[in-house]
Amino acid sequence: MIPTPELTDRVALVTGASRGIGYHIAKQMAAAGAHVIAVARTVGGLEELDDEIKAENARTGKGEATLVPLDLTDMAGIDRLGGAIHERWKKLDILVASAGVLGVIAPIGHVEAKVFEKVMAVNVTGTWRLIRSVDPLLRKSDAGRAIIMSSGAAHSAGAFWAPYAASKAAVEALARSWADETKNIALRVNSFDPGATRTAMRAQAMPGENPETLPHPSEIAAKVLPLASPALKETGKIYQARNDRFVSYRLPE
Repeated sequence: MIPTPELTDRVALVTGASRGIGYHIAKQMAAAGAHVIAVARTVGGLEELDDEIKAENARTGKGEATLVPLDLTDMAGIDRLGGAIHERWKKLDILVASAGVLGVIAPIGHVEAKVFEKVMAVNVTGTWRLIRSVDPLLRKSDAGRAIIMSSGAAHSAGAFWAPYAASKAAVEALARSWADETKNIALRVNSFDPGATRTAMRAQAMPGENPETLPHPSEIAAKVLPLASPALKETGKIYQARNDRFVSYRLPE
């Protein structure tokens, strides 16, 4: 695997940056020198992230953040975000689409329509709208990198996980199609499967589980950073954190 990259002068957009894996990805990318555009709904979490990035910058002179409070169901807001990035930086080097919601763990026939629709709105439509907004900006980078957060649920599709599993399968399909469209340019697009991680979402899904048995989000975030490296060659694949490797789910032609 490629070592943790040097990201000085790279511009990185990270969604879901107010907590969990997204928070630590944003923090670690800033520590590696990136200017992080941190997007999340929770202002308090973003402000805490900003304080940590500023403290790190005071020590090392590396990393800055721009905070963007935004709900990914605000489609017009996502469009405006792309425009604002173009206005300020003219390009984007890294996208990490980490934001997502679980919905409920329940039999498929018991899932309320409003719950299913929210999962799809945030996890699928919001991600598509984000891709649509920043694709032209990533193409302007000398080494654009897109990392789309997925889940093993997209493939296991276990009982009671239907909304979340369906949303992650859809997001993987978006990423793979985007990767195929851009395989002949500098942009690299990959999915990332974090596996079981000590997050609030995991606790919601598995309330009886001991969180101390799971890796901390900072450990998983450290495995995301190499996928942002300009040296990365892979595209259209899924990186499995639990196995520390890329895998491909493309069917034989």
